[in-house]
Amino acid sequence: MTSFDSSPTLTVWRTLLALAVVFVMLATTGWTAVHHQRTDGPRQAALAAWGRGSVAGHHLPSANASPHLLARFFASLSAADRDRLADHYPLVVGNLNGAPVTLRYQANQRALEQAAGQEHERLTDPTLNKLGQQDARQTYDRYNTLAQPGRQILAFDPTGTGRVAEVMGDLQRAQHISIVVPGVDTNLMTFQKTDRSYTAPVGMATSLYGAEHTAAPGSHNAVIAWADYTAPAGLGVDAAIGRLAAEGSLRLHSLVDALPGRAPVALFCHSYGSVLCGVAARNLPSRVSDIAVAGSPGMRVENAAQLGTDARVWAMRDSDDWIQDVPHLDVGGLGHGADPVSPQFGARVVAAGAAQGHTGYFAPGTESLHNFAAVGTGEFGSVSCANGGDTCHS
Repeated sequence: MTSFDSSPTLTVWRTLLALAVVFVMLATTGWTAVHHQRTDGPRQAALAAWGRGSVAGHHLPSANASPHLLARFFASLSAADRDRLADHYPLVVGNLNGAPVTLRYQANQRALEQAAGQEHERLTDPTLNKLGQQDARQTYDRYNTLAQPGRQILAFDPTGTGRVAEVMGDLQRAQHISIVVPGVDTNLMTFQKTDRSYTAPVGMATSLYGAEHTAAPGSHNAVIAWADYTAPAGLGVDAAIGRLAAEGSLRLHSLVDALPGRAPVALFCHSYGSVLCGVAARNLPSRVSDIAVAGSPGMRVENAAQLGTDARVWAMRDSDDWIQDVPHLDVGGLGHGADPVSPQFGARVVAAGAAQGHTGYFAPGTESLHNFAAVGTGEFGSVSCANGGDTCHS
């Protein structure tokens, strides 16, 4: 429960309201928590083959090994052996935190080409109905789009609704690294959009990358569009509890732990992504210097101190964002705790002018994007605080 009003009557009414909101969500979107994604598929077959494989007469390390162990393993190989592994096991190497990032790009290029080929074969299946053909066409087009030359795909897994991550900039030379952590309905097919592109992870990261160059023209920055976790599908039970956030937090930790260099890392967490960042905060590597949340339903704590991190915590919400009407509560695991933009939470609350509701925080020309870019590049003096004050600088 939030701590700024202890009235028993008000507490009861807030609890009832929170439960009512959840049940409305269930009635309109279904019990998404009981619909688990399939875990079989090409990646599972690739992992099994990797487990039986060897290189230079030695068994391959576990795909679940720590990033540091995997980094040492790849460093011990010749360039030819690394290329051979990327070619033979692209769905494994492309997702190994600890493998050289350029090798991961190479492996995922190969994996996407193979996946596109499989979808093309499915397109010619005479037994496929019209809906199946439409799905195969959309999936085929998405794989081809991601496989375009010059794209730096850091992770790709077609299992279930799919997971993917992409890098803008040079991770190895970056002086600042930003990671965009999106919210509900994030998957392989929603990773990139043509219309209102900044509402999807690729557009969010592209907008932020451009804004960071404007904020610090002489700085080398990299931005990661990170959709490499299983996000809730719609506003059902999964969006109201922390299970997927907890699972995703482990993946986020592994990613940050494997990033090259020593550049500080800033997280930009939107909507349910802020729940994930809140759960992850305590165990993230110390190089995470800033955690910024936008349109947050809560971070599963009652105040910023409970996040257990030394990172600066920033929060923003547009005045037209519908998330402000969702009760910020935690009742028996339902809800995500206190409102990060409330004074009692203790975050640095920044302005989100012209953010265009819940999905517009990364729209070009907005105050919200300007503030994100200032945080990402360490230009804190140019951050504009909420309500025209200067409390977010203290």
